[in-house]
Amino acid sequence: MKFNKWTLGLAAVGVVSLASVAQAEEKNALQTALSATTISGYVDTSAQWNFGTGNDYLPFYKFGGPGKADGFNLNVVQLSIAKALDEQEWAAGYKVDLWFGPDANALHTQYGGAPTYYPGRDFAIRQAYVALRTPVGNGIEWKVGVFDSIIGYESVEAGNNPNYTRSYGHSIEPQTHTGVLATYRFSDNISAAVGVANTFGPTINGRAFDVMDGNDPLFGHKAESYKAYMGSIALTAPEDWGWVAGSTFYGGVVNGFSPDWSGDTIYDEFGADENVTSWYVGGTLATPVTGLKLGAAFDYFDVHHSDANIWAVAGYASYQATEKLSLHLRGEYVEATDVYGMSDPDSDSDKAKIFALTGTVQYDLWQNVISRLEFRWDHSANGKQAFGSYENTSYGGPSRKNACMVAANFIYKF
Repeated sequence: MKFNKWTLGLAAVGVVSLASVAQAEEKNALQTALSATTISGYVDTSAQWNFGTGNDYLPFYKFGGPGKADGFNLNVVQLSIAKALDEQEWAAGYKVDLWFGPDANALHTQYGGAPTYYPGRDFAIRQAYVALRTPVGNGIEWKVGVFDSIIGYESVEAGNNPNYTRSYGHSIEPQTHTGVLATYRFSDNISAAVGVANTFGPTINGRAFDVMDGNDPLFGHKAESYKAYMGSIALTAPEDWGWVAGSTFYGGVVNGFSPDWSGDTIYDEFGADENVTSWYVGGTLATPVTGLKLGAAFDYFDVHHSDANIWAVAGYASYQATEKLSLHLRGEYVEATDVYGMSDPDSDSDKAKIFALTGTVQYDLWQNVISRLEFRWDHSANGKQAFGSYENTSYGGPSRKNACMVAANFIYKF
């Protein structure tokens, strides 16, 4: 450590000690570094009632399942530690999102993560990346490490979505990648992102080539150079476009190898150990009606070298009635071919078709608390039973064409 001449002079006559000066400077450096660090997060809880008897075949959306049915739930606790990029040309920062609770298992960032309805680790690293800026043009911003997928209308954080339950579209999108992502803003209205990651799947540090555990391969069967690639573009209507101002359009694609992590997501059931591509387009439209916004999203998930595929379309309407009261409606349709758990892979003509309608009333009575009541109806549109279960029989298959649920959701943000 370097000391200035005045410090050395005082130390020479015994007024100060170099050790105490060094400790003070280290403490100040630490305080300076921590002053830009923020700590935030939320606690997500719910109570849920599924109509009818039997929960073996519930609607196959993410963060749902039998473990949430007919009872009270701790969903997840998120702890976020971050330092945002400042205005410097060569700015640097970081972000870490830690998850605790049953929903953490659904992220499958650890190999062999248990489904949400079985006992699991109840801990996951959702994101952990270094943020960087390079002064090229308007500035390229980088994420290096583990980051959320770049496509999708809904967020992995329930509190950022208009509804408590997730859509089918969100459920078939990739979740987490380990790699590098570059984002460039051409103007206030146009931005784009491109990235490369180890795999399509969420396992942190997962590989598309064989990584052995004894004599058993843990991951894929590709060349060591095989990676997943992604790209997206975002457009925002400028302020001088009248009531349309602020409307957004977004499109993106992710392509890569999807390893089998033995989970409970839709694409794990039919996309394991294969190359897959996920396409997404969506947007939000401002309207001339004060407080009313409309949205739409389309997702298509394709398994290469297979007839298996699934696509989903959803429409959204949100109305801010008062400062505290908001109303949200989502209608969606999903169609799956050769998808285990949704349609019979052994029957070429068996195609799952599901229509779902979700209505949510949110009233923010308490400060920092999101409180909402939600009703969801899922309907099998191909004329076949898809939900519930046969009771007291050896078959145990689905017994109903409709699945109805009501849930209360409380989220405290800090």
